[in-house]
Amino acid sequence: MQQELMEQLRRITPEEQAILDGRTDLQMDLYASGRASVFDSRKLLEHGRLIDIRPHTRFAHFPKHRHNYVELLYMCSGSTTHIINDTERVTVREGDLIFFHQNVYHEILPAGREDIGVNFLILPEFFDRAITMLEDSNVLREFLLSTISSDQSTSHYLHFQARGIVPVEHLLESMIWTLLNQVPRVNTINQISMGLLFLNLSLFAEQINRDQPGQEEQNTVFYILKYIESHYKSGTLAEVSALLSLPTYTVSRLLKKHTGANFKELLQKRRLQQAAYLLSNTPLTVERILEHIGYDNSSYFHNRFRAVYGCSPRAYRAAHRESGTDK
Repeated sequence: MQQELMEQLRRITPEEQAILDGRTDLQMDLYASGRASVFDSRKLLEHGRLIDIRPHTRFAHFPKHRHNYVELLYMCSGSTTHIINDTERVTVREGDLIFFHQNVYHEILPAGREDIGVNFLILPEFFDRAITMLEDSNVLREFLLSTISSDQSTSHYLHFQARGIVPVEHLLESMIWTLLNQVPRVNTINQISMGLLFLNLSLFAEQINRDQPGQEEQNTVFYILKYIESHYKSGTLAEVSALLSLPTYTVSRLLKKHTGANFKELLQKRRLQQAAYLLSNTPLTVERILEHIGYDNSSYFHNRFRAVYGCSPRAYRAAHRESGTDK
């Protein structure tokens, strides 16, 4: 990270100075109103902002709490240790990022002077634009976004070991800089940056929750979704089950539990997403696109496409070329 930015984040805040001067408890009135265990966006986000940042407060123990917003912690140096839902202990190290769902409870052990972290405080509606950017991309990206932004998510957090992944580091540094400097249109800039962040994170899904023993199910789902992304043309439930050494019924149950869809539905969705992309971005004929995505029944493809996109493939191509979009 840029040295000037790191120096800015290293500065001792008034809250931290009070702790160093002998204050033994966290100033909860800075974080919560009413129920002390719920950190409140109205306390922490400036009115009208969908996203803001706070350097992580060092030297203090954060008691068990949750948020009424989504939190993303990015560790710029050092580490922090979190105890999640009283059971899981997660250490977030330099270069790591961790998203906390609104429904997760966690406590944070005291950080030292060189444990520099940045908390992104994000209202759920902030993700609407990122979801729009990704809706025609792939099922893995959609799952990652829904994991942190949906009230129905079965997952509590996403821990991503991103040190050395240059585009991820640059996007996060850019978001920190724009928020610290309060540049114009900060919401729009960072909504687009968040969409790009998830595009990049989806390329490295095997790094998510990699070392967390309580996340085996979710890690398996990531693997299956990445398989679908790479094998949408001819992939099968039997093949991915064999690769995982799991029965097909177990794979089906996990997908239904975590995504609400079965393997066939997700494979079909990915094929249609790719068809929409090819219609908008290539001169390939509909017949060639059918071939490319693995459909051999033209009538079935046209019916499914119309059911999802509300028009025929040719009408979709015409509309998206006219509008200049690249969905």
